[in-house]
Amino acid sequence: MTRETVILTIDDDRQIRFALDALFRLQGWSSFSAGGVEEGIELFREKKPDIILIDYHMPHINGVEGVRMLRALSPKIPIIVFTIDESQDVADAFLDAGASDFALKPIKAPDIVSRIRLHLRLLESEQLLTPLEKGISQNTYDLLLNYMKSREDYQTVNEIADGIGIAHQTVYRYLQYMLREDIAQQLNSYGKVGRPKQLYRLKKT
Repeated sequence: MTRETVILTIDDDRQIRFALDALFRLQGWSSFSAGGVEEGIELFREKKPDIILIDYHMPHINGVEGVRMLRALSPKIPIIVFTIDESQDVADAFLDAGASDFALKPIKAPDIVSRIRLHLRLLESEQLLTPLEKGISQNTYDLLLNYMKSREDYQTVNEIADGIGIAHQTVYRYLQYMLREDIAQQLNSYGKVGRPKQLYRLKKT
């Protein structure tokens, strides 16, 4: 008998927890939620979830420290962060702590469901893999690499993110890794007045 998927949500907003519990149960998943990190860690140990959703702004222990504490308990479990902040600095802090991906508030049901399904699929084949470097998992890297192999044109971070179903903050982090490894190349487009648009594609061999 296949084990039921277990989702743990950590968010201090009771209405969000209630709504997500209802949404996840409609998907046939078992859903548990906590109003803070300490309670969430207790539930993590008790329920052994398959994936964790955690808010950034919380009292007492914030989301970054919460991710770090949870990652110390499990090196592989997907951790998706809820945030209203699109800052790449914030995203990098979360990725350094061990986050897997991001979901922007206000939360959209189709987006969070598809993101959970994606990370559960990635988890199935990632059990025996080690990260390429801190914050860079092999399976997410392969997902991005395969997508970019299918495209000849330069694309923005957002276009790539939409194409593979992962948050643009996560995609940006992986693209920077690919640039450092000389796998991808970046082009600055000056089509309109203002900041240039950064475009990416794989290096041609």
